[in-house]
Amino acid sequence: HTNLALLTDGLRAEREQGITIDVAYRYFATPKRKFIIADTPGHVQYTRNMITGASTADLAVVLVDARHGVLEQSRRHAFIASLLGIPHLIVCINKMDLVGWSEQVFRDIKEEFTAFSVKLELHDVSFIPVSALLGDNVVHRSPNLPWYEGSSLLNHLEEVHIASDRNLIDVRFPVQYVIRPQNQRNLDMHDYRGYAGSVASGVLRPGDKVLVLPSGVTTTIAGVDSYDGPVDEAFPPMAVTVTLTDDVDVSRGDMLCRPHNMPTISQDVDAMVCWMTDRSELRPGARYQLKHTTRTVRALVQNVQYRLDVNTLHGDTAAESLGLNDIGRIQLRTQAPLFFDEYRRNQETGSFILIDEATNNTVGAGMIRGENRE
Repeated sequence: HTNLALLTDGLRAEREQGITIDVAYRYFATPKRKFIIADTPGHVQYTRNMITGASTADLAVVLVDARHGVLEQSRRHAFIASLLGIPHLIVCINKMDLVGWSEQVFRDIKEEFTAFSVKLELHDVSFIPVSALLGDNVVHRSPNLPWYEGSSLLNHLEEVHIASDRNLIDVRFPVQYVIRPQNQRNLDMHDYRGYAGSVASGVLRPGDKVLVLPSGVTTTIAGVDSYDGPVDEAFPPMAVTVTLTDDVDVSRGDMLCRPHNMPTISQDVDAMVCWMTDRSELRPGARYQLKHTTRTVRALVQNVQYRLDVNTLHGDTAAESLGLNDIGRIQLRTQAPLFFDEYRRNQETGSFILIDEATNNTVGAGMIRGENRE
């Protein structure tokens, strides 16, 4: 029961020593599931670290102190979870022992948070009262909370349904590598040409019609091979090699999709960006390498539309640049077209990073809102 308190105390001690200004990962498993906890620092000064830790999460847990209610930090964390499209959010109302296990305190905080979260794109929000000190309602239901009819924190984590969160509708297969066997003496492999990569979204099956971007050529999937051999279907996040029935020109950075379900193809991108370096600022006119799925192109910053105040959620339209930990809306022009979807629909094809050409450092993480039509 006290394991969680010991774990969080350990993480807090590390933060005090200045170790976890970066993300601290903890691993554990139950008979039902394996878990990775990404403990992210909560201070606004480390927004970039929180975004790094949360970018691959299926679920976010926001801790609220029952004595203090919904603070600015709680709202900021919920907003970042919404911005990153995390499908599930648990608001853990902690230290219920210090407010006399009060049902009214729990309900008041729940109502306050719900009123705020209406502004955000949060689709599954759960509220769980706990006391981490002695493990009340963490692993098992607590006798101190007889009025609470929901599940414990761990039970909720074990039961939350995440299989349907991935996009299985829009077929997107960015080609990472073209496989041509080196040993041409093997006659069976002489004409083999496979296209390796990870399935970003959708389901790939032999016999499916696919369209190759950017060429626009339509062909059919001949086979799908995994590490263990041929498979009947491939879905995210499987790494596979696809063979096609026609001898078409496909290279790294190209994408396979369905003929009647294509991504946006454009050189003009409207995006939210978190700036991740203190060595430079993002300004209009700056040029970066932009890595999107398996394609890397040069990009020009055309405009900084606004810088977001992550505490108030208001945009400062007078902002001319983005500095370390800033989140802002920008418009980019790329040297070659990207094949993308809105981030809220497809996180794999809706995200990118910006790379400083001089240092090769990642300086920005972006979430695509859509095509810039201005």
